[in-house]
Amino acid sequence: MRGRDISRWALAIIYFIVGIFHFYLANALLQIVPDWVPYPKQVVLLTGLCEIAGAIALLTRGLRTAAGIAFALYAVAVFPANIKHAMDGIQLGQTQLGWWYHAPRLAFQPVFVWWALFAGEVITWPFGKHRAGIGRHQ
Repeated sequence: MRGRDISRWALAIIYFIVGIFHFYLANALLQIVPDWVPYPKQVVLLTGLCEIAGAIALLTRGLRTAAGIAFALYAVAVFPANIKHAMDGIQLGQTQLGWWYHAPRLAFQPVFVWWALFAGEVITWPFGKHRAGIGRHQ
């Protein structure tokens, strides 16, 4: 198994598990949804469903690239919720997460964008040859 395959499986497993948590912890996750998001409960549930579907798509050859792009965009889209979670010090369930968690989590967000694009075979950087276009391997 190649490094990209391992990366893809790891990301798919993470998103699959997080997607399931969106259903079990929907009420707790509502606390980190920014106030300007309409229908927050439906958004939490829909994003959980999208994470599960995207995880499966990431492991499907024909859907892999679309899933990688979608997860990269998703990582950007949920960043306001991550910021709200950190700035408001919101407790999820019985766990109070401090800046020891939030600072690395916020800093890691660009890595999630890269990881999604790499796992989805959208980019090869920094491991592959660069060619004209978007840098896909053949």
